Amino acid sequence: MANGSAALAVRPEDKATLERLIRSGKTEQRVAFRSRIILKAAEGLPNKRIAEELDTSRPTVIDWRKRYEAEGIEGLWHDRPRGKGFTALEKKQEAAVIEKTLHETPPSATHWSCRTLAKASGVSKNSVQRIWNAHGLKPHLARTFKLSNDPLFVEKLADVVGLYMNPPEHALILSIDEKSQIQALDRTQPGLPMKKGRAGTMTHDYKRNGTTTLFAALDVLKGEVIGQCMKRHRHQEFLKFLRAIDHSTPGNLDIHCIVDNYATHKKQEIRNWLEKHPRFHFHFIPTSSSWLNLVERWFRDITTQRIRRGAFSSVAQLEQAILEYIAHNNQNPKPFVWTKSADDIILKVNRGKALLGTLH
Repeated sequence: MANGSAALAVRPEDKATLERLIRSGKTEQRVAFRSRIILKAAEGLPNKRIAEELDTSRPTVIDWRKRYEAEGIEGLWHDRPRGKGFTALEKKQEAAVIEKTLHETPPSATHWSCRTLAKASGVSKNSVQRIWNAHGLKPHLARTFKLSNDPLFVEKLADVVGLYMNPPEHALILSIDEKSQIQALDRTQPGLPMKKGRAGTMTHDYKRNGTTTLFAALDVLKGEVIGQCMKRHRHQEFLKFLRAIDHSTPGNLDIHCIVDNYATHKKQEIRNWLEKHPRFHFHFIPTSSSWLNLVERWFRDITTQRIRRGAFSSVAQLEQAILEYIAHNNQNPKPFVWTKSADDIILKVNRGKALLGTLH
C-alpha cells in the first residue's frame, strides 16, 4: 500500500505518456488531474504534500497511487462504479416509522434518534433519516411557547398591532422595555483569533464583574433607540428613563409607549407622572406575550452582536460598549416592520388553544 514514504515506481514510457497527457489541451481534466498525482508521487513527494499542492484530499492521492500500481495508466481513465442506490421501504414500513416518531418515545429517553428508532423499527439508520427529511420531522428540536391567559388578550393585541400597522399622525410609537442583569463577563484567558479552517476560540469559564440594566425605547417607525444603563431595575429608574425620553423628543408630539405588565410600569408614582404629562400614552401588551414588543427583537440583536461574545473587565466597560452600539444603530437605523394582522394572530392562538384542549 502506498503511504508516501517512498517514490512511486513509474515506468519511463508511462512518465512520458503522463507528461503528454498533462500538456495536451484535449485531455479530460479528471485524467490530467490524476496524471499530476502520479508524476508528483514519482518524485517522492509525501501524500499530504501532494494533496495540498493539488487542492485535494490525502485519501484521494492514496487511492490513485494504488490504482496506478494495480492497473497502470489505463486505471486512470476509469471512474470506480458508483454505490448501489438504496432500496425504498414499503409504504407500510414508512408509515410505521412516522407513527412511532410522532406518537411514541424510546423507553429511556425523551425523543428518538436515527439509530434508536432504526433499531426499534428494524430498518436502517439512513432509511429513518430519509423519512424524517421527506416529512419535515425533527425529533431532536423543540421550541418553547406559552399561550396568554390574559382576559383582555384580544383588545390589547388589537391595540398594539394597530399602532404598528396604522400609527397615528404627529406621534411617536416607542416600544419600551428593560434588559436587566446584563453581566460584565471577562474571560479567564484571551481567546485565539479566527483563521482559515478554524473558528475563533474563547474560554468556557469567566469572571463576573457586576451587572447593569439597559432601559431602551425603540422608535418603531424609524428604528432609532433611546437607551440608558442603570444599576437597578425599580420604578425610580423607570421614571428617570421616562424623563429622559420626554427631554429627548419633540415636545409637540404625542408619545405612545408599548410596555409589558411588569409591576414597575404600573406603580402609582408612574401613574402620577403620566397624569402630569398627557402626551404620554401607555399601551400594555397581553401577559405572556413579550414577542409582541418589538424592542425585544432589538435586544436579541445587541445580545448576539455585541454582548454575548464580549469580554468586559468592568461594568463601565460593558455600559460603554452598549452605548456605542446604540450610537452606531442610530447612525443607520433600520426599523422592524410588523406584518402580521391581529386577526391572523388571533386565529393562530385559537388553533393552539384548541389543540392543547385535545391533549388534556
